[in-house]
Amino acid sequence: MIRLIRKWLKVGVMEDGVVTPGRVGTPQGAVISPLLANIFLHYVFDLWAHQWRQRHARGSVIVVRYADDSVVGFEHQAEAERFMAEMRARMAAFGLALHPQKTRLIEFGRHAAKNRNGCGLGKPETFNFLGFTHICGRSRRGDFQLKRKSRSDRVRAKLAEVKEALHRRMHETIDQQGAWLATVLRGFYAYHAVPTNSGSLWDFRHNVTDLWRRALRRRSQRDTATWKRMTVLQGRWLPRPRITHPWPNKRFAVNHPRWEPGAGILHAGICAGGVR
Repeated sequence: MIRLIRKWLKVGVMEDGVVTPGRVGTPQGAVISPLLANIFLHYVFDLWAHQWRQRHARGSVIVVRYADDSVVGFEHQAEAERFMAEMRARMAAFGLALHPQKTRLIEFGRHAAKNRNGCGLGKPETFNFLGFTHICGRSRRGDFQLKRKSRSDRVRAKLAEVKEALHRRMHETIDQQGAWLATVLRGFYAYHAVPTNSGSLWDFRHNVTDLWRRALRRRSQRDTATWKRMTVLQGRWLPRPRITHPWPNKRFAVNHPRWEPGAGILHAGICAGGVR
C-alpha cells in the first residue's frame, strides 16, 4: 500500500503533453489526493481543533470541515480571533497555509444584523460553503433564519456545461433532448433543493428552458421555438422544482448530537476559517 501511495505522489502532472514530476504535495485531481488530505487534516486540524475547544473555549464552538474547506463558528469574537491566529501557526508548522482571500473573520448569526446596524456597518456578510451562499435572513414572522442560496458562479458554470452539451445534441430528437435535460434538472435538484433555495431552482429551470429554445432555433431557419411552444415542452419534459431536503433542525445529526460540544446548536455568532 505504501508503495502504491508513493507512486501516486510521484506521478506528476501533464500540461500540454509535457509531464512535470511531482515534488511537493499531491497531484491536483489525483484519486489519492482527497483521501490523503482527509487523513492529514484529521491529525493536523480536526484533533487539534477539538483539543483547542476543550482547553481554551469558554463559549460554544462549532467546527465543520469538508476536505480542505472548513467553517468554524464561535460564540465570542475574542475566541474566534485567537483561534484564527493559532490555526495559522498550526498550519504553517505542517507546511500548510490558509488561503489569503478565502480565509476571513465575519460576524454572522441571529444578532449579527442588529449589532452591525448599531455600528453603522450595514448588512451582515455572507459566506460560501459547499456550493451554497449562506445569508443572515428573516422568516415571514420576522425571526432570524439562515438562508442558503446556490452559488451564482457554480450555477453559471453548470449552465455553460448544459449549453455545450445541447450543442453536441443539436440534431437529436426533441424527445431525446427533453429526456436528457430532465436528468440534468433532477440531478441539480437532488443537491440544491434545500429550504430557502426555491428561487434558485426555478431560475435554473427557466435558464435551461431558454438554452433549449436557443438550441432548437439553431437547427432551422424557421423560428418555431417560440416561448408558447417551449412552455408546452417544459411542462412535458422538465420537472418542476420541489424542496426535498429537511430544515437543518430536522436532520438526524441535530436531533441526535454527536460527541462534539454544541453539535445541536444551530447558529454561532462568529465564523472563522477557510471559507470559500
